[in-house]
Amino acid sequence: MAEKPVLYYFNGRGRMESIRWLLGAAGIEFEEVYLEKREQYEQLIKEGRLMFGQVPLVEMDGMNLTQTHPILSYIAAKYNLYGKDPKERYEIDRYADGTIDLMGLGLAYPFLDDAGKEKQKGLIKERATNKYFPVYETALKDKDYLVGNKFSWADIQLMEAILMVEEFHSDILSCFPQLQAFKERTKKMPTIAKFLLPGSPKKPFPDDKYVATVKAVLKM
Repeated sequence: MAEKPVLYYFNGRGRMESIRWLLGAAGIEFEEVYLEKREQYEQLIKEGRLMFGQVPLVEMDGMNLTQTHPILSYIAAKYNLYGKDPKERYEIDRYADGTIDLMGLGLAYPFLDDAGKEKQKGLIKERATNKYFPVYETALKDKDYLVGNKFSWADIQLMEAILMVEEFHSDILSCFPQLQAFKERTKKMPTIAKFLLPGSPKKPFPDDKYVATVKAVLKM
């Protein structure tokens, strides 16, 4: 039996959360090593395991996988969530990148001051409503999934993005019936439903402890 992937990151969402989502959706169990001290991070660098001195790091298939997008691409391809040909993979990458851009606004939110957070909430709503969600709404017209009408990494990213935005604006999908239907379908998929259960590897909304740990480890 192959060894479980091991994820090295902080005990919180950050850039590792999409990787957790993808593995969870693929039905793959994994282990996590949480970075809580600066010394752990420095040891990974000393061992040459971080190509650019950055986490996330995923230990998998005898490799040290680094850089978020390549990690996601590798996992998606390995578990048949990356389309059937280069054209579909391009489409999946394109849709996934849109959600990554949108979720980047949520990643920054916990590290802002109160005024910055209020502004960021407004920006998340504006970008989701006017830039990103209309694209996915159109793409899902008359089909269940974004690419090739088959469940893929792009759909997983979209589900994650929808739930992230709803944490800031619970009614964000009121004008997007296709996305509402997509969300309801997707959350009933067995692996997704399991990942959304309490006690799963899915991380909660970032708190002050998470922010303080990240700042201490990375000397921000």
